[in-house]
Amino acid sequence: MNGWLLAAAVVLGGGVGATLWGVATGPLRRRVVAQNLSTALACPGLLLLAQGYDRPAYVDLALVLALLGPVGTLVFARLLADELAGDRPRAWGLTWAAAGLGAVVVLVLCAVTGPSRATVKLLVTGALLIGGNVVASRALSGGLTGVRGG
Repeated sequence: MNGWLLAAAVVLGGGVGATLWGVATGPLRRRVVAQNLSTALACPGLLLLAQGYDRPAYVDLALVLALLGPVGTLVFARLLADELAGDRPRAWGLTWAAAGLGAVVVLVLCAVTGPSRATVKLLVTGALLIGGNVVASRALSGGLTGVRGG
């Protein structure tokens, strides 16, 4: 086991395990936030696994997840707008912590990879991951007009 795999195990085991618990239990506001954060934590885990196993296909999977994960959260925000209207989720601290983790992982992997096409793919994945989850969190908290009927 190398350091990349250990870091991936920590991110996936701790972060995604906690978000799965959050999705399975508790009030609706905690479940939608946990669903959004699961993507934000699974993508850096996949990027670390890609480096640890030297499998570029995992980067492609992280790219697809970074693109589709926030879209799924926006769909939930729209479908559950009435149920969430009285008790809006607030998770800006968690959102920025997950965005910081994603940024650190992407920047470290870019430094290790060096200038190449793979670096561009990592940067695009990071931008989609961070931007998408910030937008999805804002939509859940009622900050985007028209998404939650606000």
